[in-house]
Amino acid sequence: MSGVSNNLTAILNFIAVLASIPIIASGIWLASKPDNECIHNFRWPIVLIGFLILVVALAGFVGAYWNKQGLLAVYLFFMALLIAALLVVLVFAFVVTRPDGSYDVPGRAYKEYSLQGYSSWLRNHLTTSGSWQNIRTCLADSDVCIKLAQNYITADQFFASHISPLQSGCCKPPTSCGFNYVSPIMWTNPVNQMADPDCYAWNNDLSQLCYNCNACKAGLLGNLRQEWRKANIILIVAVVVLIWVYVIACSAFKNAQTEDLFNRYKQGWV
Repeated sequence: MSGVSNNLTAILNFIAVLASIPIIASGIWLASKPDNECIHNFRWPIVLIGFLILVVALAGFVGAYWNKQGLLAVYLFFMALLIAALLVVLVFAFVVTRPDGSYDVPGRAYKEYSLQGYSSWLRNHLTTSGSWQNIRTCLADSDVCIKLAQNYITADQFFASHISPLQSGCCKPPTSCGFNYVSPIMWTNPVNQMADPDCYAWNNDLSQLCYNCNACKAGLLGNLRQEWRKANIILIVAVVVLIWVYVIACSAFKNAQTEDLFNRYKQGWV
């Protein structure tokens, strides 16, 4: 029976190893996005948790395959901590990305974004003057806005496009300003500059554009929201699999321990 329980635990840990792969992949995908490249604290937590789950699951596989009960106990302890950490990250990400600051613009396929529509935690940690200066410099050095000029030529093409929140907020002025379209990153002659303080912040200089606008900050948060919502779907599936594996592994470990204790008791009477 002990051998059967250990074999089952080994199989379950192999499943846990497989479950860690989409977690790591999701983390790498998030880290590769232009907005996350400029927000260093948000880049690697998921990758780190996924990698630790992979290492712990491999340790559990070794412990089960070679019947190392001490290693299995260590595996169960640390796997519980990692599952709890992943659940905390998931719940936290869901809560802070729940508010949506996007709104429709008449005559435009893309949306625009209001900074006040997003959670206070994201605003306080990412868009305050100290944090934003570094993020702004990073965004200006990226090719996020240059790609727009390469992909769209006419106004009709641009207005019918589904650009990202980051591009909507940082690469063009707010529609309410009434600027005339020249190219996706060049706008002239506003007719209603009083409509929004961002109208005065717009500059056709490629190093400035709307990087100092509240709309750009809102676009960054909009991008984060979209990306984390997509990643959360994969992470939820992975954590459900890990919890299922962990519960069965605990039961198998307990059965193996009980069987070993029973065998020792029988041997004492022989």
